[in-house]
Amino acid sequence: MTKRCWILLLIGFTVAAGSWSEAEANDFYKAKTINFIVGYTPGGGYDTYTRVIARHIGKHIPGNPAAVVLNRPGAGSLVAANYMFTKARRNGLTVGIWNSVFVLYQALGDRRVKLDSRKIGWVGAPSRGTPTCAVMGFTGLKTFTDVLNSKKPIKMGASGGTTLDVPRILNIALGRPIFDVIPGFKGTSTIRIALQAKEVDGICFEWESMKVTARSLLDATGDDKLIPVVIQRRLNDAEIQGVPSIPEVIKNEDQLATYNAWAATREFMRPFSVPPGVPEERLEILRKGFKATLQDPEFLAEAGKSKLLVEYISPDEIHTLVDRILSMPPKAKENLQFLISKNKA
Repeated sequence: MTKRCWILLLIGFTVAAGSWSEAEANDFYKAKTINFIVGYTPGGGYDTYTRVIARHIGKHIPGNPAAVVLNRPGAGSLVAANYMFTKARRNGLTVGIWNSVFVLYQALGDRRVKLDSRKIGWVGAPSRGTPTCAVMGFTGLKTFTDVLNSKKPIKMGASGGTTLDVPRILNIALGRPIFDVIPGFKGTSTIRIALQAKEVDGICFEWESMKVTARSLLDATGDDKLIPVVIQRRLNDAEIQGVPSIPEVIKNEDQLATYNAWAATREFMRPFSVPPGVPEERLEILRKGFKATLQDPEFLAEAGKSKLLVEYISPDEIHTLVDRILSMPPKAKENLQFLISKNKA
């Protein structure tokens, strides 16, 4: 047999093996159930997004598997993240949904984080986050320039996550304690009550949530009105036209790198992932099914009724963001150590 014949035969075997592997993966999901492990309690944003997606994804996966949502809360979803990386079965039937901030915590050396973000099988994410800081009308402040010129620190209610991190990072990035962060609140709902009682002056959290859950405050007038003063990125939304972006107000290059390292985690909110070792063919099926679900008109209609903002974030983009976070400049890593200092005690 000539060398050319051997090469053609080898190519034929390779193509056949690839086709067989793909066919096997397609058959694998028939009569199976995919378990979606959510790192938060029922009823929150992570849980809501996952349940809506789970109701539609089966029809976009060969074999039309069933889908079950299981809640495994704890440590801000770190319990679920560590479980997915260290204990979850690697067969493509277990998908985790946990807070992308733990990619940053891995980069910062948080000993509680047992995962390696570069080895995770990223399926995709259904949304981005847009951190926004707002102050109440009774403060007399109307713009971020007013905030910068305030003669006293502005009391910002915080419950963890964005509400806690953003004002603290802005204090570092702007070189002085503009915000007096008041922690200890149980959630944004209790902070909103404190805003109305004039116990705190403002709050930072995702615009996607603020425009829904703080609707009455945004629609109010005078002292009772909640006024957005700075936002992660400019959006095509009349309600926040003219509000400066956070990168625009941070002038120092090192401090901007610090903020961007944290903010990169908000570019793939509520990511779906599988543990290392899941067969590539099955991971690819999940990725295609996830993308098709987020483009499904029936899914989008249901998401709209639940006021969920949907934007497909691809696995390739997530990998790029993960690399950016894990490769942050040393100065940014130093500046962000306060996020995990309590976890190193």
